[in-house]
Amino acid sequence: MADERSGSLSGLTEKEAKEFHGVFVMSFIGFTAIAVVAHYLVWAWKPWG
Repeated sequence: MADERSGSLSGLTEKEAKEFHGVFVMSFIGFTAIAVVAHYLVWAWKPWG
């Protein structure tokens, strides 16, 4: 196990890094979708520009 982690700056194995990346990307997409909906709702309430 030590050999798998020796080349990684983060200390994660490749499998762990891919799993983390998948969770990170899905969280970012979810956050962005919520932000877009929130901006649309505020714009519908009080349009700017």
